[in-house]
Amino acid sequence: MSNAIPLSGLARRLVKDGILDEENAQNAYQQAAKENTSFVKVVVNNQYAEATDVAQSACDEFGSPYFDFSVFNMDALPRGLVDHKLVRKLHALPLFSRGGKLFIGISDPTNLRAIDDIKFHTGMRVDAVLLDETSLAEGIEQYITSQEEELDTGFDDLEDGLEDIDVESLDEGADLDEDSGASAADETPIVRFVNKILLDAIRQGSSDVHFEPYEKHYRIRYRTDGVLHEASKPPINLANRLAARLKVMSRMDISERRRPQDGRIKMNITKTRSIDFRVNTLPTLWGEKVVLRILDPASAQMGIDALGYEADQKALYLHALSEPQGMILVTGPTGSGKTVSLYTGLNILNTSERNISTAEDPVEINMAGINQVNVNPKVGLDFSSALRSFLRQDPDIIMVGEIRDLETAEIGIKAAQTGHLVLSTLHTNSAAETVTRLLNMGVASFNVATTVSLIIAQRLARRLCSKCAEPADDVPKQVRLDQGFLEEELESMTLMHPNLKGCPSCHLGYKGRVGIYEVVRITPGIARLIMEGANAIDISEQMRKEGFSNLRRSALKKAADGMTSLEEVNRVTKD
Repeated sequence: MSNAIPLSGLARRLVKDGILDEENAQNAYQQAAKENTSFVKVVVNNQYAEATDVAQSACDEFGSPYFDFSVFNMDALPRGLVDHKLVRKLHALPLFSRGGKLFIGISDPTNLRAIDDIKFHTGMRVDAVLLDETSLAEGIEQYITSQEEELDTGFDDLEDGLEDIDVESLDEGADLDEDSGASAADETPIVRFVNKILLDAIRQGSSDVHFEPYEKHYRIRYRTDGVLHEASKPPINLANRLAARLKVMSRMDISERRRPQDGRIKMNITKTRSIDFRVNTLPTLWGEKVVLRILDPASAQMGIDALGYEADQKALYLHALSEPQGMILVTGPTGSGKTVSLYTGLNILNTSERNISTAEDPVEINMAGINQVNVNPKVGLDFSSALRSFLRQDPDIIMVGEIRDLETAEIGIKAAQTGHLVLSTLHTNSAAETVTRLLNMGVASFNVATTVSLIIAQRLARRLCSKCAEPADDVPKQVRLDQGFLEEELESMTLMHPNLKGCPSCHLGYKGRVGIYEVVRITPGIARLIMEGANAIDISEQMRKEGFSNLRRSALKKAADGMTSLEEVNRVTKD
């Protein structure tokens, strides 16, 4: 042959043993190189030689052990250790594990990539044994079929139309792994299952979805009305595939399992409604936990009346928003609704006459007409640098996602002192503690007293179901007084209990949430205490003297009106 090349390794051995003639060996060698596939696979598929003869010669040439697959029980295959796409791609079959070592079957002893890749993906030590090509191909097909049948089990009741949901990433800068094989066609059951989980979470009004792997089980939980509850328990061997699907949806690196990652998903529910998800992965002892925060842009369009402010609290907030300058601070723990409160205010201010800019980590609610910036410390774009840029862009209103350090606080203070309205958040427990937090950061007391115009501390309490709530007539008068109700409130209050069995309209007697607020305007009396360096207790007492209700009193008012229960008041506030 004019284009013949020197044969080596297994090809030379097969020719030497008389199993393969020279011409077929050359053809197989060149075809394997051209198609980037296994020489053994080409030889057997083209029927140049019997698979068992090739396997026996390979064992003699490379000293590898031969595995008789005909006596192997397929039910003993280790499920879930290696993704079926990887099994097909590497042309290697996981057979069994012993003492932390995984044994895989291959037909080509030069297929070292299979050993390395499976070792990386499983974190186990890997040894290879030789199977004849025919047995290996049949075993791989059975393995993949059994995986897909197992995945389909229990998914038959999924609702029609789930495939039509349009899911797209919001991280345009990320790249997918070309070898991920993460196509909807290949993973239809997983795609439909994940879509159903997300859609059900949206329908229930959940705020977060938790995908959690453990040693022997896997669970999915929703946070609905502020409380976590279990929604599903898929098989543990689907853990990696569920995580991979969510990472593909949010444009994360699916090959990176050692570091936390952040991403975003946009799910178009209808032509007019879309839901954003903020996605975070966390490597845990038994795999990657994935948590999705549901960000509904409609929540910022509800209007201030839907948030649960009392009439006097609403008037204070609206008055502060109408001021041309100053600083409005919203405080509370994670998940207490601070972002919705801020965006409700921004929505009121969002007119064509105003230039509004926000710096957030990350942007949670997209709003047309507002210049929103995702801070990115990796490239030097932190809150303080974003604030400096805002001040050079002729702003009217600035929103800073969170004041975390002195530099950001001081730039925000200066912006508020130079004719801008600044809105931001802090992580503190009350309005008085917000003041002392700023002072402890190093902000001058004079700047705090003269610049901060309004502080809102808030919590979210579950709202009683209007259809099945029951009167709480069994709560004695003394208990009500001990809880903090005033004597004059006892006659007119409508205290209610949740029906713990719930009804078709609610979950355990609750449906939706209502805001609990402490809204405090910085008055001259409070400002004087701040400048004198008073502590949080003194400042809080002054706030009460001037008629500002604290969180506890606001929560009790909601309970007295029958909007929430006394149990829920005690869950979200302290005595």
